Amino acid sequence: MTELETLPRWQFETILPAVEDPAFARLFAETVEAVGGLVLLFAEHHVGEAPTKTIPPSQFEAVLKAYLAVRSNAYLIEAYLECMTAADSRDAAAQARLSELQPTVAALSLLQTRLSAWVGEVDVDSLAAASPAARDHLHFLRQSAVRAQHLMSPAEEALAADLVLTGSTAWERLHANLTSQLSVTVRLDGEARSLPMAAVRNLAQHPDRDVRRRAYEAETVTWHAVRVPLAAAMNSIKGEVNLLVRRRGWTSALEATLFEHAIDRPILEAMMTAVEESFPDFRRYLHAKARCLGLERLAWWDLNAPVGENSRPWDFPSARAFILERFAAFSPVLAGTAARAFAENWIDAGPRQGKVGGAFCAWMRGEESRILSNFLPTHQGMSTLAHELGHAYHNRTRAARSFLQRRTPSTLAETASIFCETLVDEAAYDAAEPAERLAIVEAFLQSACGIVVDVAGRFFFEQRVFERRGPRELSPEELCQEMREAQARSYGDGLRPETYHSYMWAVKPHYYSGSASFYNYPYTFGLLFGLGLFARYRERPGEFVAEYEDLLSRTGMATAAELAHGFGIDPGSSAFWRDGLDMVRERIGRFEELSKVK
Repeated sequence: MTELETLPRWQFETILPAVEDPAFARLFAETVEAVGGLVLLFAEHHVGEAPTKTIPPSQFEAVLKAYLAVRSNAYLIEAYLECMTAADSRDAAAQARLSELQPTVAALSLLQTRLSAWVGEVDVDSLAAASPAARDHLHFLRQSAVRAQHLMSPAEEALAADLVLTGSTAWERLHANLTSQLSVTVRLDGEARSLPMAAVRNLAQHPDRDVRRRAYEAETVTWHAVRVPLAAAMNSIKGEVNLLVRRRGWTSALEATLFEHAIDRPILEAMMTAVEESFPDFRRYLHAKARCLGLERLAWWDLNAPVGENSRPWDFPSARAFILERFAAFSPVLAGTAARAFAENWIDAGPRQGKVGGAFCAWMRGEESRILSNFLPTHQGMSTLAHELGHAYHNRTRAARSFLQRRTPSTLAETASIFCETLVDEAAYDAAEPAERLAIVEAFLQSACGIVVDVAGRFFFEQRVFERRGPRELSPEELCQEMREAQARSYGDGLRPETYHSYMWAVKPHYYSGSASFYNYPYTFGLLFGLGLFARYRERPGEFVAEYEDLLSRTGMATAAELAHGFGIDPGSSAFWRDGLDMVRERIGRFEELSKVK
């Protein structure tokens, strides 16, 4: 057996029965029935049916308590089914149940919309003064007051919630199912082999440049073959979003996402100004990496090429041991979370046919999460695992929060994961020999380049697609052209232009969500915010942990700016973002010096 075949798989038996078990069918039916009961309760109290200036505290508390109980139970089933289909998109039973659940999820979404409308014109501070439950959910109430200003009529919102099921939700599912089941034919060791797309994309880290190039070319051919349905999905989703944000009174899809991500335009502009200023530094790194590889200029397939030597083994057991050691030195809560994840099989580690690419962490209930990855026995594989365990740690800090209190905006969702990734990377660097230090710095810069430079390109691309999608659909060729132009703006002469990845719009699932447009700049926010917090940890480690875990527990209970100000951070100033990027520049300097030694 190869190492990939022996990597752990997650287990769900302690959370829910198997999808085809009659016990699961009973839980499913009970949840659907409970949502129906919640609809009746909302109708009884006229929740969201007409504007109201006052809500009796007891009435508010009864409605909120019922909503939170039902929503949490439905979320668990939805998260479970999404994990099942992500691990194997060919799981027909899970796919059927997930599809069957969608009307219930839509009904809950509409109920939350009605809840926001209900409190939209109420003096929420007065309500909070009279109700402990309202006081505990004051951030949600204040956000609801703004959200209520951007709602259509109740009938229109109800119709939109129903139509989304056969619109963006269906197109998103098409992208997930189609891309996870793609087989790519690539020549390896002199023979043609058919591999899952995730496995072929992992070849981007192969030490043999010819293998990387063949994988890139085979991948591109495969994306080209499915370009028509994926372009249809992209156009349909962006068209739906454009229509709904306009009908709800937002000036653009970007403005709507800024509100949902709990930041404002000055914060985004301050960050993007600092980001664009950093492009020449990242290109300096890319040129230095090219010299390391004996190349005049990097091609796209060289971006993830290994540099330096991995003298330390990073197989899964070694990665687990190192992560546990470093986490224990930081916080008992962090260490305990990781220990449970490994001991209780929260992790599905290896790539295989039908499994989606990349990595994610899904909160399930209480302190428990589940992690999907496509682990490779490299430093980067270990670092990615630490990143996802950081999400599980974040989830644990919010275990006592209600469903609404724990709804963290995307800008803050990467706070703990970036921090934990940096924690293990710095420890690995300190313990390494010079040749391996080069590999560790390279892994950090490779990731940072993706989160700053590549994500900026994705942001530029999505802006253009939303602009152009207004009057008409874009062809696959036009999407490819927009992607190349966006990459030229961000990567510049750091890469050979003729090798830009024209089909990155097909690769990234973040484009295919009607409810999460512009899921790109939050990653950059998360990286730089996480680095900024890590710098403060190094300055005063003794005081930091308790304050940090309190911040993590409240990421769904305040705006990003409010939480940042608690650490003396002003996210509306480009100076703060430059400070985070200075940490990246310092590592670029390290890379240049270490690569000279090489």
